[in-house]
Amino acid sequence: MAVLGSAPSPVTGAEEPFGRVARLAALVLGTPSAFVTVAGSQPSFRRTCPGTRGAAGRRSPAEQSLCQQVIDSGGKLIIEDARLDPRTAGSYPAGPADVVAWAGFPVRGPDGLAAGALCVADTLPRRWSAAEVEVLATLACVASGEIALQVAVARGAERAALAQTLQESLLPPRLPVIPGLQVAARYVAGGTGAEVLGDFYDVFPSVRGSWGMVVGDVCGKGVPAAKSTALARYTLRAEAHRETRPRLILAALNQALLEWLTDDPRFLTAIYATVRPTRAGASVQISSGGHPLGLVHRADGRVQALGQPGTLLGILPDPDLHDSRGLLRAGDSLVLFTDGITEARGPAGHDIYGEDRLRDVIAGLGDLPAARIADAIQQAALDYSGGASSDDTVTLVLKVPHPQTPGQPGSRQELGNHWQLRCSHVASVRSQQDNSLLTFHSYQLRFTSLSTGKVMTIRDLLSHQA
Repeated sequence: MAVLGSAPSPVTGAEEPFGRVARLAALVLGTPSAFVTVAGSQPSFRRTCPGTRGAAGRRSPAEQSLCQQVIDSGGKLIIEDARLDPRTAGSYPAGPADVVAWAGFPVRGPDGLAAGALCVADTLPRRWSAAEVEVLATLACVASGEIALQVAVARGAERAALAQTLQESLLPPRLPVIPGLQVAARYVAGGTGAEVLGDFYDVFPSVRGSWGMVVGDVCGKGVPAAKSTALARYTLRAEAHRETRPRLILAALNQALLEWLTDDPRFLTAIYATVRPTRAGASVQISSGGHPLGLVHRADGRVQALGQPGTLLGILPDPDLHDSRGLLRAGDSLVLFTDGITEARGPAGHDIYGEDRLRDVIAGLGDLPAARIADAIQQAALDYSGGASSDDTVTLVLKVPHPQTPGQPGSRQELGNHWQLRCSHVASVRSQQDNSLLTFHSYQLRFTSLSTGKVMTIRDLLSHQA
């Protein structure tokens, strides 16, 4: 809204650029009022910056009618005297004239259709010069550009929100608790966040007390990549309920990708580990399908690769996959990651971050918990790239914590976490192994809370968890 000589009314951040255009039109053309009306079909962009003389700031019926003519016709409307012009004389209201001279141009949306109007009005007859008409046409183009910008921003925000929702649906909402171990994951979306990219991770119970861990990277982005990610996650989970050997689980995923009837097939890389908690820590069996190998950080500071290189998945019917075994002891951690970490680039065209830098960072972390290890790795790669990454990054960390010294119980939070660990493990048994649950009930297994010393049966634990 722009009314020369009157105080401007409050406008929103989206409306303010239109108000500036209107004020400029009134100033350059010397009219007592000017306004921009945007009344597109999309509610997000339905707004009006009205202008009249007077404190109310409302448009008169004559102004509303003339403005609507501009929008409906999609063309300019130039009137020197509305009382005499044949287009308006018949319908012009009697009495004092609040609008005599009028000039209006359509303001167009990105589709080229009139989405509003930029109009100026005068209370006296006026012959609009060619220069004035040209100024008004130019300012209408400026307002049209602002509409296009706001539409693009809104659509970009909608795409980003949709991409985030879709991406979140492809990642586990929370990680399970593995008895005696720590597990943490960090995911950072690359690019603008307006598209779904292909990195994923998952942790889930497998058979015979083992757990499956996977990190993968689907080729491409957008909906096709999201479909491949969903196929990969659910295929791996299904296979993990009947198989523990990582190379066979990845081979099953490879076959599923090859047999998938789609017009846009995608290949992917993945590294899968079967983890089994032991008294000494955890045994790990791991296989890589074209993915960066896992890194083991030993308690003494050494960093070692775990696994052997393998073939990309979704390309060959008989991929070259290998199982490798390792043992994690107290203070050791296993780090799985995507190439968004190692291929991060500096803002000034520096070399890629690389595995050597990653190893150095991990070696210098000391005896941190899994969550802080994952945070430090992500932050180091982000710092190297100047705070922005063009690719997704995933870090998944498994840590064997040092046992507590006998007679020195941990904090209340640590004890509570141990109790929750037991409950979560039992709940997963209840939801996924209903038949086995009956066996557990018949044996009346008992658990002891480290924080209270209370002894509970598994039936009590299930009731407590519910």
